[in-house]
Amino acid sequence: MSKARIFTATALLLLILHLLISVSRSILLQPICPLIDSHSLSYPKQLFKSYPCPLWSSSFSLCLLHFRSPRRSTAALRSYSSSTVIRTENNPLLKDFYFPPFDSIKAAHVRPGIRSLIKQLERELEELERTVEPTWQKLVEPLERIVDRLVVVLGVISHLKSVKDDPELRSAIEEVQPETVAFHLKLGQSKAIYNAFKAIKESPDWDTLSDAKKRIVESQIKDAVLTGIALEDDKREQFNKIEQELAKLSKKFGENVLDATKRFEKLITDKKDVEGLPATALGLTAKTAMSKGHENATAENGPWMITLDAPSFMAVMQHAKNRTLREEVYRAFVNRASTGDLDNTAIIDQILKLRLEKAKLLGYNNYAEVSMATKMATVEKADELLEKLRSASWNPAVQDMEDLKYFSKNQGVPKADNLSHWDIGFWSERLRESKYEINEEDLRPYFSFPKVMDGLFSLANKLFGINIEPADGLAPVWNDDVRFYRVNDSSGSPIAFFYFDPYSRPSEKRGGAWMDEVVGRSRVLSQDGSSPRLPVAHMVCNQMPPVGDKPSLMTFREVETVFHEFGHALQHMLTKQDEGLVAGIRNVEWDAVELPSQFMENWCYHRDTLMSIGKHYETGESIPDDIYKKLLAARTFRAGSQSLRQIKLASLDLELHTKYVPGGSESIYDVDRRVSKRTQILPPLPEDKFLCSFSHIFAGGYAAGYYSYKWAEVLSADAFSAFEDAGLDDDKAVKETGHRFRETVLALGGGKAPVEVFVEFRGREPSPEPLLRHNGLLQVAASL
Repeated sequence: MSKARIFTATALLLLILHLLISVSRSILLQPICPLIDSHSLSYPKQLFKSYPCPLWSSSFSLCLLHFRSPRRSTAALRSYSSSTVIRTENNPLLKDFYFPPFDSIKAAHVRPGIRSLIKQLERELEELERTVEPTWQKLVEPLERIVDRLVVVLGVISHLKSVKDDPELRSAIEEVQPETVAFHLKLGQSKAIYNAFKAIKESPDWDTLSDAKKRIVESQIKDAVLTGIALEDDKREQFNKIEQELAKLSKKFGENVLDATKRFEKLITDKKDVEGLPATALGLTAKTAMSKGHENATAENGPWMITLDAPSFMAVMQHAKNRTLREEVYRAFVNRASTGDLDNTAIIDQILKLRLEKAKLLGYNNYAEVSMATKMATVEKADELLEKLRSASWNPAVQDMEDLKYFSKNQGVPKADNLSHWDIGFWSERLRESKYEINEEDLRPYFSFPKVMDGLFSLANKLFGINIEPADGLAPVWNDDVRFYRVNDSSGSPIAFFYFDPYSRPSEKRGGAWMDEVVGRSRVLSQDGSSPRLPVAHMVCNQMPPVGDKPSLMTFREVETVFHEFGHALQHMLTKQDEGLVAGIRNVEWDAVELPSQFMENWCYHRDTLMSIGKHYETGESIPDDIYKKLLAARTFRAGSQSLRQIKLASLDLELHTKYVPGGSESIYDVDRRVSKRTQILPPLPEDKFLCSFSHIFAGGYAAGYYSYKWAEVLSADAFSAFEDAGLDDDKAVKETGHRFRETVLALGGGKAPVEVFVEFRGREPSPEPLLRHNGLLQVAASL
């Protein structure tokens, strides 16, 4: 859910602009809520594309582990170099580290740490500009060191802001943000560096460079232009002011959404009002009430605290029999950050206005064209794909609504022909339970967090030949719930590490799910000159935490989310690119970066995989075979509606960034309603202002890029079809295909164009047919 990062000048700007670039993916939900949808990264993805569902490198050139032997011991991994370029007493941000000191970094470290770092990097940039030559050693390698050191520290800070938000940290980040943006612009607009890259491109040695090096040079030249390097002095000054203002606005937008989400609390004392909520939800809401001062709260007797955090919100939408409660919670959700001191309306208009101004300065007609300059698609191609999928999804979505009306009418629902938004999720769950005899809550005992992770790691071993083992205690963590893992190759040598923060913490942690880079693979940043720096990732989810003596019991959607984020992590960790600027998810076009994540979701429906993760937490009994068959059959349940939901968001995003005129006759809400007429069966409420919490495009990296979910879904479905063609029951064929997937999609990173990587794996260019087939929409598409 989430994205990974693209390591370029533009990506660096995104990192600084958002201070939060993660491959993120929002929690899988039915299309009952406009912001939580089934395939989205819930926040920025990428400053190097990170995922929400959309690469912090967290170590410096002189701060790497000294890997001396083929098999590194725990003692060796704990050690690190004592040399450092920057040393500020008692500031953990400026000390040498490989695994960041997450447990000791405080808000008080941010201002002095960032300012000291920027001063040092400014001196290094000046030295690079003075001595630069159009060679790899004199240009690219020192540039990578500068960028990496900045990204690592900002990545640590922004990560902590996502998982341990507090006013002091916010204030510190806000104060140094103009300085970080200014440094980025100075770096991105360096004429000396730009000219040196152009000289490499124009040199007689160009054809001798590897594909990866050519991609680095070309992307650096393109991104320098997109950062305003070709603008005249007065226009460049205007451009820089726009970037500073956009950084402030995006940050404020995200904070308003978080604060508005936190602000809603509904205490329930009457047990009748929580009728229908499953035991896990009652336990969670009672636990929340306890955290708010109601010390005697219990799941059985309450009181219960309802919030807008995903586990609480979705439990109410899907299971609460109290229709008035569902309505109140739904209205609060779609109107977050749209009133009072947290109103994002004016911020959205200003963001869109400044993005258009930026596009015009750079010579583009609109901001969408700027966005597409670094993606696989064009505006026309994105529109073409969305329309094809919309056409295939519309009639099935209409039928979905008719089925829901018919079912609810048979259940004696008054006004069943006029269902409201807060009815859709509830009656969809009842219909699904009736049609497939599947109750998501009843399945939770089969998906305990430990068993799901064991099964996921076994799958990774089967497909990619890696072994994953717990390494808790090896690296500092930011919360006691965080797990740390080591990834080993077949010989037992470590090749990567990752953190996993699985549980919801509404008081301090933003919603959704995402993956991001902590440290990227890099030859340049190898201290011993032979072994590249090993990659480190972090994965973050927001699933139900353990309640009492029970482990975290997951819904099937939460299982899919973990598989999704792990797919992002695999592309980061299993890269074989040694050029740091294109390793892993760096420099992978945004609309291709969801390929591995969405690919991994398919395995949740693979029988052997599901049986390996679906074991009752008390009895060890595997999930019954008839339940597996029902889950498989239910995969396409309301597929038209879910597809249409993503298409609506993607179409609205493109409309706002191509045709909308800030300050014109239409408001942003007018645009929303206009787009909804052709992409939404049930029109939005007149007062619906979900745009005020659409963080993907206003506080994340998905501006004019939300279509990427569908674009990459085509790639991922087609990639999985290679395993289907080979035979999912043929272990040898699956392993061989998995090896090929690892050696191409996961290994090549941003060193080759995504379409070339795909063709190398699949043997042909991608086709939308497998996606339509998986969604049960192929017959509809064929008849159009």
